[in-house]
Amino acid sequence: MKLAFSTLGVPGMPIPEVAELAVSAGYQGVELRGHPEEPVHPGLGAAERASVVKEFERAGVEILTVAGYARAADVTVPDSAFREEVDGLLRLARDLGASYVRVFPGGGDAAGPEADGTAARRLGVAAEVAADFGVRVLLETHDSHRTGADAERVVAAVGHPQVGVLWDVMHTWRGGEAPVVTRATLGPYLGYVQVKDIASAQDTTPLALGAGVLPLRECLSTLSDDTWVCWEYEKRWYEAAAALPPLLAPGRAHLEGLLGR
Repeated sequence: MKLAFSTLGVPGMPIPEVAELAVSAGYQGVELRGHPEEPVHPGLGAAERASVVKEFERAGVEILTVAGYARAADVTVPDSAFREEVDGLLRLARDLGASYVRVFPGGGDAAGPEADGTAARRLGVAAEVAADFGVRVLLETHDSHRTGADAERVVAAVGHPQVGVLWDVMHTWRGGEAPVVTRATLGPYLGYVQVKDIASAQDTTPLALGAGVLPLRECLSTLSDDTWVCWEYEKRWYEAAAALPPLLAPGRAHLEGLLGR
């Protein structure tokens, strides 16, 4: 499998340092957090985008994803606002050569048929732009749609190959869904997998891989050999958590051990 890490774990780190870190720790790709707090976001100009591409090409590291924050199932946000946000993310992903754009459900605590329908309608429109750009939009298993079954309801309704699912193993686990069930449910909709580790369902402070309770071995055992696996270490939201860079190489070794390498 190909391994990546998310820049959510290294908030604000300059792009040359991110690329160098990936190489030194043995990761083939990076998931870029696409937010104005970060060096890479939809507001970048053409020259800045080209510079980002050159840095990663020079390092031989793939830009896997632009991780955005658009909320597909949020019925309080107008369709036009969602489309504008996603179109900006898709253009950025196209210009960077990224394979994916990540979006959230964001349907709220009482998400139901209306939220599902809203998300499917919006993602169906986004799929046409994504197809033109050669990018795939992935709905993350998160918040209102945290299980594979939740996400599959939406993407199956879309029925477009440019719309799939990003499997965050923490959220499906907290939703009570076994890894083998998640993988079977997602089927061809699976884009790639985000791994992490935490102490418990109540304490989600990020830990080194293997130091917590998440069923990483069971998750990885369900995947095909060409699946990307990305470590999302949520340092941005947990400032007291240990720094990610020293953990990256041991984390890679742990994942490779689980894969039997």
